[in-house]
Amino acid sequence: MNQLRPLNIGVLTFHRCINYGSYWQARCLVEDLIARGHNATILDHYSARVNIAEWKCAFRPTLPEPVPETDYPLYRQKISQFFQAFEELPLSRKFKLNQPNEMEDYDMIVVGSDEVWNLFHAWYGKCPLFFGDGLRAETIIAYAASFGNYPVAWGLGEEWANRLYNFDAISVRSENAQLNVKNATGIDPEIVLDPCLQFQMNFNKRSYKNLQEPYIAVYGHNFSDSFIERTKDFSIATKTRTISIGYRNDWADENWLVADPHDFANFMEGAQAVATNFFHGCIFSLRNEKPFVCEITPYRSQKIEGLMHLVGAETHLVREGSGVEDFYNGMSEPLQGRIIQKLNDLRETSNEYLDSALGTQQHRVA
Repeated sequence: MNQLRPLNIGVLTFHRCINYGSYWQARCLVEDLIARGHNATILDHYSARVNIAEWKCAFRPTLPEPVPETDYPLYRQKISQFFQAFEELPLSRKFKLNQPNEMEDYDMIVVGSDEVWNLFHAWYGKCPLFFGDGLRAETIIAYAASFGNYPVAWGLGEEWANRLYNFDAISVRSENAQLNVKNATGIDPEIVLDPCLQFQMNFNKRSYKNLQEPYIAVYGHNFSDSFIERTKDFSIATKTRTISIGYRNDWADENWLVADPHDFANFMEGAQAVATNFFHGCIFSLRNEKPFVCEITPYRSQKIEGLMHLVGAETHLVREGSGVEDFYNGMSEPLQGRIIQKLNDLRETSNEYLDSALGTQQHRVA
């Protein structure tokens, strides 16, 4: 049999967000495609409007909590380090977000992961490119696409539902996304894992003086008073200090605002436990099999509750009124074996979906 040739693949996602999860899911996906023997790059779209919105948010990430003026230089340094990390990515030739005709031609384009179909997204929402319009490829697939906080009840409407037919294969990362697609098109897409859970993560291993002793990783901001008090009480009871990464939480023992994506990966891997209200706080806790608790917030509830239900980790969610015992159990007990088994099962499903999509296109171009 003739060996099938490698595919030229473009990955379309939110790859220049000042966000640890966005960075790593983009990098993990494209590097897995390269590891499979394909010529894969991230489609390097740009927009002055999007850049300004992203950078403004990065300078004031904890709104509505005000940002102290003394933090602006720290956030500037964090942003600069992200810019350096972006240049490590295998990027395509640049093209304008609203002019996809400027992009190169591909055998396949993979759209996802991230909130690529979130019609509510503050600056990428309702961007036709992420729904397949104008993409220069023989085959277009979605891997672990998400609608973010866009609920099923709103429906997609004919305009956006029809655009989903641009895709030759669709996979999503949550039941919310699955139902959105199914209700709009009748297609029942496969649920697969976020790239940060599915694929190998190649980060620079580093040693840090401030991480030599056990610590609780705090990832997020604008936590409720009750969550803060319970985290502090747990910290005192276990004699384990708290370190907040990426965002200021004055109640934490230490704040590390200037961490780059590699720092973040090392930090989450070395934590004793994780206290978060972010989706990728949960993802990295699950990846590293760490004890963790996650507080539900309205903006991220769709994503987080969907993930926890998917892997059977609902006991790690805390809300106003959750018992102290539930909080302490989540922060101290090892990840349950049934959760790890569910993750392994989903990894098989995710791999089968990608193998099938890639194999089909390879036979087309053979």
